[in-house]
Amino acid sequence: MGVYDDWVLPRIMNLAMGTKDVAEERAKALAAVKGRVLEVGFGSGHNLPHYPPGVERVVGIDPSGESAKLARKRIARAPFPVELLPLSGEQLPAPDGSFDSVVCTFTLCTIPDPLAALRQMRRVLAPGGRFFFVEHGRSDEPKVQRWQDRLNGAQRWLFGGCNLNRPMDQLITEAGFELDSLERYYAKGPKPMAYLYRGIARPRG
Repeated sequence: MGVYDDWVLPRIMNLAMGTKDVAEERAKALAAVKGRVLEVGFGSGHNLPHYPPGVERVVGIDPSGESAKLARKRIARAPFPVELLPLSGEQLPAPDGSFDSVVCTFTLCTIPDPLAALRQMRRVLAPGGRFFFVEHGRSDEPKVQRWQDRLNGAQRWLFGGCNLNRPMDQLITEAGFELDSLERYYAKGPKPMAYLYRGIARPRG
């Protein structure tokens, strides 16, 4: 870690994740979130304006202290309590069944061990709870997949460990979730970076 990762990158991501197009994806992904919410990969709080009225409180998890500073104004404007914890996705110090909803947006690409994090998310969901996500990941086109694989090393170096080529639906189901809904499509932008997975899942069994 250094000045770029600790200070510069959080500001780049704050701008990149705050565009109108990304906001529209957030709004669609979060439309049915309710109750007690755990948000993994809270970043600088861009999801907060898009939570619907049924949300009671949000606990955010993110290891970046600089992103937490950038989130302060958004947290102050939120109409529900927000608690932010400086932890990674693999560390969720909450009892089993603590949350009605778990949210993850544009985050699974970067978590070093996404399966471990997803299993933790499943563990803390209450009976009947749901996992809401929108993530970029591996395309379904072989030509685009090849470009994603070629570019992945540079992507990881430039953007704090972000991967272009993770098959998000496979990771989610392998972690013990069953998909209630899933849409896969290209958003605006270069195809290797713009293939999205948006959906809702529930713990299997």
